[in-house]
Amino acid sequence: MRIALAHDWLVGMRGGEHVLDRIASLVAGSEPTPLYVMVSDGHAHIDTIDACRVVTSPLQRLPGGAGRLRRWYLPLYPWAVGHIRVESCDLLISTSSAAIKGITPPPGARHICYCHSPARYIWSRTSHYGGGLSGLGLRVVREHYRRWDQRTAATVDTFIANSSYTAEQIRRCFGCESVVIHPPVRTEYFTPDPDVTRGEALLVVSALEPYKRVDLAIEAANRLRVPLLIAGDGSQRDKLAALAGPTVTMLGRVSDDEVRSLLRTARAFVFPAMEDFGIAPVEAMACGCPVIALRGGGALDTVTNETGVFFDEQTTDALVDAIGRFGEHRFISAAIRIHAEQFSEAAFDRQMRHVIDTEIGRD
Repeated sequence: MRIALAHDWLVGMRGGEHVLDRIASLVAGSEPTPLYVMVSDGHAHIDTIDACRVVTSPLQRLPGGAGRLRRWYLPLYPWAVGHIRVESCDLLISTSSAAIKGITPPPGARHICYCHSPARYIWSRTSHYGGGLSGLGLRVVREHYRRWDQRTAATVDTFIANSSYTAEQIRRCFGCESVVIHPPVRTEYFTPDPDVTRGEALLVVSALEPYKRVDLAIEAANRLRVPLLIAGDGSQRDKLAALAGPTVTMLGRVSDDEVRSLLRTARAFVFPAMEDFGIAPVEAMACGCPVIALRGGGALDTVTNETGVFFDEQTTDALVDAIGRFGEHRFISAAIRIHAEQFSEAAFDRQMRHVIDTEIGRD
């Protein structure tokens, strides 16, 4: 069975690339698997992905296309994807949060798309990308891009959504139904440590970008005068550091081992972002750490009343209230861990194999 893969771009290792890695490992054969991308920065990523035969689009040849300028080429994404020619295969599996789901499979091939989200800057979070020259450009191309995005959804035989929230977005944007398979979480790596005790500090592990709303956690910690640790880096680092009061510690970028240690000892993990899935809260729960989360997005699939508490609005007042209610609960670390295991890599592999086998079995 000849299987090809497609991915928006290879420019780093984030959640989408970890999903691609698991899928690549499931379909790997004796020959390198073709992997079609809009651009690649040429750097090593992870062994399974690096073993693929990477094919890029014409966007790769444009100045800065494989670097920081790639997002400025958004109006050209449909053109770039349209110029990718997929060699003969039986099954094409794309993983997309931008444009690669619009790739045309070769005649006779089936197409599965693992969708992290319809392009956020086009469909759902337009206000986060609405400033300055980039905002003007988005307003100019948005309607054309949406029509292309809807039209090319017809090339997909089966959509897989990473959460129930994303499934609803796929239904709203593309008019298509989808199967929900949550991303693989490294529950074998993120584990509790019975030899350590939990401290008093709240914890945020996040990219420091506007939509992550780390400012809410800082403002809540300032008001309550409770210790808060923030691990991560990003464009908002200086702004957030200036907002931080004496009980807030900015840790910067930390290693996986350090993240795991923090999750094992934190009082609670604070998750104020609206995410399509949100892998960090599940990593926290895999370490037995309860979560204080915004009631929305992927958190509705992963956090329960037995594993954390919710707040209903992205405001400091709502988060302060949730932290107060959190103190009234007694959470059982072992039960939180058991809940997180349903999002394991093994569970992802099992569900993906079922969808792949079902699709291959269709004429």
